[in-house]
Amino acid sequence: MVTPVVAALFGSSWHLISGPTTAISIVIFSTCSTFMEPGAPEYVSGVLTITFLAGIYQLAFGLARLGIIINFVSHTVVVGFTAGAAILIFTSQMKNVLGINLPRGDTFLHTWAEIGHGIGTANPHVMAIAFGTLAIAVLCKLFVPRLPNLLIAMIAGSVAALAIAGPDDGVKLVGAIPSHLLVPAFPNLSLPEIKLFAPEALAVALLGLIEAVSISRSIASKSHQRIDGNQEFIGQGLSNIVGSMLSAYAGSGSFTRSGINYAAGARTPMSAIFAAAFLMLIVLVAAPLAAYLPVPAMGGVILMVAYNLIDFRQIKHVITSSKTESAIMVTTFLATLFLELEFAIYLGVLMSLVMFLVRTSFPEIATLAPDFDPRTGKQMLTDVVDKPLAQCPHLKIIRVDMSIYFGSLNHVQNRPHRISEYEGVKDILIVGTGINLIDLSGSEMLCEEAERLADMGGGLYFADLKASAYESMARSHSVKAIGNSHFYDEKRDAITTLQRYFRRTGRCEGCRRLVFRECRGEE
Repeated sequence: MVTPVVAALFGSSWHLISGPTTAISIVIFSTCSTFMEPGAPEYVSGVLTITFLAGIYQLAFGLARLGIIINFVSHTVVVGFTAGAAILIFTSQMKNVLGINLPRGDTFLHTWAEIGHGIGTANPHVMAIAFGTLAIAVLCKLFVPRLPNLLIAMIAGSVAALAIAGPDDGVKLVGAIPSHLLVPAFPNLSLPEIKLFAPEALAVALLGLIEAVSISRSIASKSHQRIDGNQEFIGQGLSNIVGSMLSAYAGSGSFTRSGINYAAGARTPMSAIFAAAFLMLIVLVAAPLAAYLPVPAMGGVILMVAYNLIDFRQIKHVITSSKTESAIMVTTFLATLFLELEFAIYLGVLMSLVMFLVRTSFPEIATLAPDFDPRTGKQMLTDVVDKPLAQCPHLKIIRVDMSIYFGSLNHVQNRPHRISEYEGVKDILIVGTGINLIDLSGSEMLCEEAERLADMGGGLYFADLKASAYESMARSHSVKAIGNSHFYDEKRDAITTLQRYFRRTGRCEGCRRLVFRECRGEE
């Protein structure tokens, strides 16, 4: 009741409903049960301590603006993760909609094997209630979409259960809820307790953040909302800090609850606050009514929610558009089904990072040559791939269309080497209009290349560098090492100056290509 309210007030998602999740529950139980007897007072105190510390970690990440991690969870990963989670939700409800007994905690494949063995013992009364509830929810959504179809369907399912099922028909009810709220309880913040649980709390914090951000993004892709990762981190952190002081253990975004929230038509975070408020009211006043809510009716509603989480249109688009993205999506989908949920998320993030590094490690490097526009009479530089043009035998002009950083060093450095070794050109001009970043490693590599070309009697020159790229090279003293005279604000200035230098040193004698205006004596 507490966690979703605080997360909604301070988070950024319109639809995320926070609270206990399976992955978080498993991690906390396995951690605390290692040191304490489950259920003992010190065990409860340890759980609250982990929750508090996890909230501190998450809040610190948000305040430190580390929400940038959200940018490395690609949309394809989210699509695959969402589809896999929807299948898991669907699978988890089969025992409730078929009325068969299934062992808890089984793997995905083993659960479906058990369903296949037990399908012959399915309860017809349970199936009638579950699929009748599902049918009503679908019909309401199709014909009266403005009405709360899920609520109407559950009420209809409850009425149907009273009408067609008796106490001996095996239709389980949710059961009465205790009509009182928990009293405040504070975590143990002694130094030994903090030292004991600080490492485990970090794992809980990271898992909770990745879950919350992934779920937020998956639903935001449907609602067309932009998620602020930093704000979401802050919301999750505060919800766990406050929750730890009110008998709540660590929570995160819930796929099932968030999916129902979106499917029910929520538009703002107030839906989470109203849900928590209504839950408090139900616990205090209407708790006995939950005794009449059949579990099969809830299962039928959740089946519809799981189906709506699968974005079939986007899946088809990814499969038909990119083999690489399809592989990422399928891998994340299968990992969600066959691995622990947190490992599937970690794998998806890791694959996104790997793909980002692969793509940025091989920037496009275009070879440019002078071209003349007959309409304007102006000289411009054109990619020789687009148009076969004569090139200067003494000056090679290239354009790097991405950042020069530690991941792309080898690819970028190979081009000057090939130019000098195989083409015999020792003067190279780099046009920097497409370079957004040059890190320290990139600056050092460019200094090495400039020194190598200088030793060969040539030089490395730069034109049209962006201010950020030039400043980063200046801070690393690379501009001074290469020589300030090797940097030009405009391509025209660089070409004019270098052509004058070539003519003065006699390099242009006997050259008949005359590719530049300067070669023909034009200015």
